Amino acid sequence: MTLSQFHPYLSPEAYLEAEKFSLNKHEYIQGRIYAMSGASDAHVTITTNLITLLRNHVRGTGCRLYATDMKARIESLNIFYYPDILVTYDQRDIKFEYFKRYPCLIIEVLSPSTEAFDRGDKFIDYQELETLQEYVLISQTRQRVDCFRRNAEGRWVLYSYKENQELQLVSLNFACSLTDIYEDVSFSETFNPTQK
Repeated sequence: MTLSQFHPYLSPEAYLEAEKFSLNKHEYIQGRIYAMSGASDAHVTITTNLITLLRNHVRGTGCRLYATDMKARIESLNIFYYPDILVTYDQRDIKFEYFKRYPCLIIEVLSPSTEAFDRGDKFIDYQELETLQEYVLISQTRQRVDCFRRNAEGRWVLYSYKENQELQLVSLNFACSLTDIYEDVSFSETFNPTQK
């Protein structure tokens, strides 16, 4: 994610209108826009696998599943992010065509260039969404999934899954093996921090 130098400040309305016609996606943070980078084979494969698994699970339930191109709006902070996967079952979201405000689940597939931001400031920002029950971070370099789940006291609790364990998503009453999430992902082709 890199800061766009074309517009030093945009209103949310101007951003949404510009984004309709933009060839590239941009996230919006308090008036500034940031260009999104492309995704690796592993990133796209993991996202596609999860979309398939989750879509089959939520079909007919009233839940809506969105992938990569739907924005999450955090109105209290004046922010729009593009999560890899967003799920909402809140009927208030039906009226928003280009973003959703009431997700129950957000999933991000981690990239080397965005992992620190996804785990840090972005997670802090997402916590402003009162309907958000789970925030899931998926490694693309090894079988590892971190699920942050909001408990009854409103605190975020980390549940980590690795290798052949079963991921549990309480917000959707969903479970699947990490093997299914990582199907067709070749770790030899993914990012290795020791390589130049």
